[in-house]
Amino acid sequence: MYKNTLTPQQAAPAASRGILGWLRANLFSGLFSSIFTLIGIYVLYLLLVPIINWAIINADWLGNSREACVSGGACWVFISNRLQQFTYGFYPADEIWRINLTFVLFVLQLLWLALPRLPAKMWIAPFMVLVFPIIAYGLLYGGWFGLTEVPTHKWGGLTLTLIIAIVGIFAALPIGTLLALGRQSSMPIVRSLSVVFIEFWRGVPLITVLFMSSVMLPLFVPEELTLDKLIRAMIGIVFFQSAYIAEVVRGGLQAIPKGQSEAAEALGLNYSKTMLLIVLPQALKMMIPGIVNTFIALFKDTSLVLIIGLFDLLAIVQSGLADAKWLGFATEGYVFAALVYWVFCFAMSKYSQHLERKLNTGHRIG
Repeated sequence: MYKNTLTPQQAAPAASRGILGWLRANLFSGLFSSIFTLIGIYVLYLLLVPIINWAIINADWLGNSREACVSGGACWVFISNRLQQFTYGFYPADEIWRINLTFVLFVLQLLWLALPRLPAKMWIAPFMVLVFPIIAYGLLYGGWFGLTEVPTHKWGGLTLTLIIAIVGIFAALPIGTLLALGRQSSMPIVRSLSVVFIEFWRGVPLITVLFMSSVMLPLFVPEELTLDKLIRAMIGIVFFQSAYIAEVVRGGLQAIPKGQSEAAEALGLNYSKTMLLIVLPQALKMMIPGIVNTFIALFKDTSLVLIIGLFDLLAIVQSGLADAKWLGFATEGYVFAALVYWVFCFAMSKYSQHLERKLNTGHRIG
């Protein structure tokens, strides 16, 4: 008689496990794959070795003037000596604590909303959108509670870039969502106004929008109402980006099966509850990549405010390059600016991927 026994489990071959297994499966799976892998390694060697030598190995890091840059590599002394100006612009040095306090409060609120199982989220969100902007403006501009007034033309650098980007993101998303709903409305006037608004702002370059906000917007407001240049620029950016957000959200709304709305109506839900509780949560979840992509474009487009005389990060770096004491270090300045932009854009991209995985509950059509 044969005895029924199971063969003991054996380990996979060494060539298919660990680093060797990954290399074999991904880089050296065949003849052509191996050839292209070797060519790619050689090209990376030709590109990366000189860059690493220039940026790290032969770079100068410490010093107070250009005389400290003698090694022939990158002169990061230029960045370290102007780091405060690149970060805070022309904000008074003894008032910089107000900027730091503002962004610390902002980050704490973001963490409160992002971390799970923390209480009172339903109160933090409206506080952050409705109340905190007033507190932040009071801290940054001053004139309240004995704080020294700091006009917006002294704001600059990374601080100005973040202010414009954050205001644009938080204001453009709700406005764009309302425009998307308006474009799909059954009311002809609402639908027509939404379409005209969206197509107008999408059809105009952002540079033109900034010029219009700086030059033409004051012509349409009462003379006794003086709008700051930064406020005018942010209004233009918000309108411009909200048009793009509206089209992204509209794509998500169209992807939701009509049966979802019909089921909500069968349950007795009105239009607002149907949208807020059923349709919009699904649409926004599906549109996370498109929405974040628009936010990343907004963050990079803040560099265009230079044309109306606002000194964001890139503009403040360019002004530093014009200093006669630091001529010839344009590469270091632009590399620093590019690295800062990349860090923030990469962080937004990774967080959007985290949200996608967290909210991935599946989506069935029908």
